[in-house]
Amino acid sequence: MAYDYEWFKKAVFDLTKIDLNAYKEKQMKRRIDTLIAKNSVTGYDKYIAFLKADTAKFEEFINYLTINVSEFYRNADQWRVLDQQIIPELISKYGKNLKIWSAACSTGDEPYSLVMALSRHIPLEQIKIHATDLDKQVIAKAKVGLYNEKSVASVPDDLKRKFFTKVGLSYQISDQVKRRVEFTQHNLLKDAYRDGWHMIVCRNVLIYFTEEAKNEVFIKFQKALARGGLLFIGSTEQIINYKEIGYDRKNSFFYEKP
Repeated sequence: MAYDYEWFKKAVFDLTKIDLNAYKEKQMKRRIDTLIAKNSVTGYDKYIAFLKADTAKFEEFINYLTINVSEFYRNADQWRVLDQQIIPELISKYGKNLKIWSAACSTGDEPYSLVMALSRHIPLEQIKIHATDLDKQVIAKAKVGLYNEKSVASVPDDLKRKFFTKVGLSYQISDQVKRRVEFTQHNLLKDAYRDGWHMIVCRNVLIYFTEEAKNEVFIKFQKALARGGLLFIGSTEQIINYKEIGYDRKNSFFYEKP
């Protein structure tokens, strides 16, 4: 049997249910080959055996495989549009008990940013964000809520003072904000989607997916949104065929289900 990358992708799916076919191959293969070399293992078959035998290394692999580059209020101009235009419109449409999903939430920067942004318009105790990610390790980090200075650099000063405590060189998010977010594990390509969302936020993640996988996720998001609901995507992304799959384009980063 040839233990090549095609074999490895099947073995990874059997082990993790992560479909590597959905990721851009050249980029992902390079990342994986680097990790295998770092662990001084020779061959994909031996690396799979290595992962099965060592829980810590298995978790390291999952963490390395998933792309976790995140920061609070990433692309601040878009968050200003969210604050000044989008949130008031959502409240006008649906009231203050908004159903919001932060998909592929990484280390929690995004759902916590959503809580803080919403807190300017809605009492904190009424805010509830559902946040999901494929990677258990980053969800664990998100629940701790400790961030470096670079991660929180774009948080508006008043919100930083209100919701963060300086701990050495790091910043701890307040329990008030943490309590407003429910974290669960979810695979965007494999797992079922809940429906009825007023807004889904999924930013700077799908750029790593193939066009086919990306399109599949955008279609699933559209079906999961309530009528009039919005999808908020990242500055590196666009939905070229948005009309075909049932969206109206509100602006460059917000797409509406009519």
